[in-house]
Amino acid sequence: MLQTLQKDAIELLKTLIKTESFSKEEHNTAEILNTFLVERGVETIREKNNVWAFNKHFDKNKPTILLNSHHDTVKPNPGYTNDPFEPIVKDGKLFGLGSNDAGGCLVSLIATFLHFYNETNLKYNFCIAATAEEEISGFDGLELVYPKLGPIDFAIVGEPTLMDIAVAEKGLMVVDCVAIGKAGHAAREEGENAIYIALKDIEWIRNYKFERVSPHLGPMKMSVTIINAGYQHNVVPEKCHFTIDVRITEEYKNEEVLKIIDDNIQSEVNPRSVRLRPSFIDPNHELVHAAIKHGAKTYGSPTTSDQALIPVPSVKMGPGNSARSHTANEFIWLIEIEEGIEKYIKVLSEIVLA
Repeated sequence: MLQTLQKDAIELLKTLIKTESFSKEEHNTAEILNTFLVERGVETIREKNNVWAFNKHFDKNKPTILLNSHHDTVKPNPGYTNDPFEPIVKDGKLFGLGSNDAGGCLVSLIATFLHFYNETNLKYNFCIAATAEEEISGFDGLELVYPKLGPIDFAIVGEPTLMDIAVAEKGLMVVDCVAIGKAGHAAREEGENAIYIALKDIEWIRNYKFERVSPHLGPMKMSVTIINAGYQHNVVPEKCHFTIDVRITEEYKNEEVLKIIDDNIQSEVNPRSVRLRPSFIDPNHELVHAAIKHGAKTYGSPTTSDQALIPVPSVKMGPGNSARSHTANEFIWLIEIEEGIEKYIKVLSEIVLA
């Protein structure tokens, strides 16, 4: 049974690699995933480019575990020497766009779901959700799906972690700021230079230290990543636009961080969104204990995933290595998928089997 699940998962991943699935263009891979599940007797639900399903003996009186990963990809890195859409197996590696991020995780979670699908005496229900638009933090992926799943008690988000578990993940808030000055002639003492106002604010952003430090993720981090002002060399600019990338730990709420920034700089502050929140799971959660029992190490993740959209305890865990994501000639080791499926099953068996 396990060998069949592993073999089918690898063949599914090869099919996904062959099929273009850039964010917002995942309709063909959604169809492939839907067909794969239906052919194995699973009743699926599809909305837009998302596919999800529940275990055969779903019991509304039992808690539910969500298994989630995404099937969209970024566009191929210009450095590719392989065809990104050709699933090449060489020296135990499966090459192809999306193989590592996050195709290997997705097919491994699907295999895990199928392992438990027909079980009758589980302590938990299972929901598998293959979702879209993760790479662009889009609104028509997990954010669209999650409210339709019913109550979820905790989740595994499939991202390449070498099967270790991220017990905390930084949230992301992008803040657009505008320093307002007054236009004037550069040759005379006229106007108020918006760039100088912005520089003062940027210096505060650069040096400010948030008081609370996460034990898992360390200190908060703010970076000014874009700045734009002026249109003519002899005119004092009246506006200077700049953008802050804010990585938020579980020690703060997004709205709290936004207020701190707004209270301390002169520029106007306009968040693009406060929806990508930090994630955290109690170190004593049964999922954490089960993963550690089977060899997983815990860590805090500085990168953002769909975990930011899940309002219940969750971990990020999956086969593959995050360092390979979005690189040229992306690959995943076949043994990573095989061992990933086996470890997922062992970890979840600790929790769901009576």
